[in-house]
Amino acid sequence: MKFYFDTSVLVAASVRGHSHYAAAIQVLEGMVSQGHHGCMSAHGLVEIYAVLTRTPFVPAIYPSEAWQILEVSILPHIEIVVLSAAEYQDLVRQCAAEGQVGGRVYDVIHLRCAQKAACDRLYTFNVEDFRALAPGEIRERICAP
Repeated sequence: MKFYFDTSVLVAASVRGHSHYAAAIQVLEGMVSQGHHGCMSAHGLVEIYAVLTRTPFVPAIYPSEAWQILEVSILPHIEIVVLSAAEYQDLVRQCAAEGQVGGRVYDVIHLRCAQKAACDRLYTFNVEDFRALAPGEIRERICAP
């Protein structure tokens, strides 16, 4: 099976004190131990780094530590899915046509990458938001860990 991981899940799986750590790490470790394939967007890679380094975690996560988390705990297990320039243009065009505003476009990037990678399941802690934006064929694959 192919699993797509939203930033919210990978951040939670990276910080032991996070309120969703147990659920997130369980699904990530389960994917690895069962030999399933994991995916995330290239945007998600940058987003994880940004969240890890700006959220007031105690103790704080410094830039070099955030990179180490990505390099050791996430990247060996997760394929990075990249959209082409034309796919980004189509995505923004579609958001404009649907009246999507603000940061919702970032959720649409995750949805498009999950579709592009043909993922069987999309994990997020923002299930309602993602389902509201998702096309019908992927909506039922969206779940929380």
